[in-house]
Amino acid sequence: MFESVSSLLAEHEDLQNQLADPELHSDPARSKRVNRRYAELSRIVAAYQEWRGLVDDVEAARELAAEDPAFAEELPTLEAALDPAQERLRRLLIPRDPDDARDVIMEIKMGEGGAESALFAADLLRMYLHYAESKRWKTEILSQTQSDLGGYKDVQVAIKGNSNDPAQGVWAHLKYEGGVHRVQRVPATESQGRIHTSAAGVLVIPEVDEPEEVEINPNDLKIDVYRSSGPGGQSVNTTDSAVRITHLPTGIVVAMQNEKSQLQNREAGMRVLRARVLAKQQEELDAEASAVRKSQIRTMDRSERIRTYNFPENRIADHRTGYKAYNLDAVMNGALDPIVESAISADEEARLAEIGDTAE
Repeated sequence: MFESVSSLLAEHEDLQNQLADPELHSDPARSKRVNRRYAELSRIVAAYQEWRGLVDDVEAARELAAEDPAFAEELPTLEAALDPAQERLRRLLIPRDPDDARDVIMEIKMGEGGAESALFAADLLRMYLHYAESKRWKTEILSQTQSDLGGYKDVQVAIKGNSNDPAQGVWAHLKYEGGVHRVQRVPATESQGRIHTSAAGVLVIPEVDEPEEVEINPNDLKIDVYRSSGPGGQSVNTTDSAVRITHLPTGIVVAMQNEKSQLQNREAGMRVLRARVLAKQQEELDAEASAVRKSQIRTMDRSERIRTYNFPENRIADHRTGYKAYNLDAVMNGALDPIVESAISADEEARLAEIGDTAE
């Protein structure tokens, strides 16, 4: 894998020169792409320099050890640091998901379990909002349909990051959250104290950076307007401010009623529509791509059960990675890092295995 480093070092130097050019910053879209790639390569360059420095130090210490006992004493420490440095570099050289630096749109939808499922959807939303807050990401509720008991039938939230480094990107962390989240607990509606099992579905899609990135022909859109409704179906607006947008070529439908203005709902709807069209395009590319490029544990399928939240045992379990812990109370307050890291690690291991198989 290390054969590719020399070309990456040259690309890093070229990007550094581009960033020094004032003209670059007059093109925001290009500037964002260059900054993201530079941040990604900077991590590789730093890891390579660390590894290369240790290799040189080990070789020098071995040569001088015969003449000076001090170098012989230093050698075991240098050799012990070499393997971890090599492993860090190896992992950074795994082909990265090109969407990792993107912001995301997350949709949480009630599933099996009726009113309890809607309440659990609200709990999941709260969990992700707290997690975003811990990362200093910005969040914005785009659309919500509340249930009678204060939960959500469905809710859409935009999550915006604060770093050009793809490794710190919102998509890089949240792309593994899509699927069925199952909960086991005594519902607020249960009078006999019995434990029920219900579920909510989560869908995460990368957001489009620039509207021009996804070309949508206005003639391909069917737009309907209607009055917003609240819990129980009652009208909450006297004007036709809610918007339903249908993208005819793909059949994708987006409905927005969160804002009181039809224009604002339409803008929010187009934002979600572009993200869904981009996700569909990427899904089609992934289907055609080699296994090396595809994530091994990420799914766009909301029917796949990925995680169980067991409240009586205070247990959280991820069914894809085998991660299990007894700190569900902390997780529900946003302490998601260990679970997310287990997913990232499992994906990296699978990608490394695929690269190894390809190389043989």
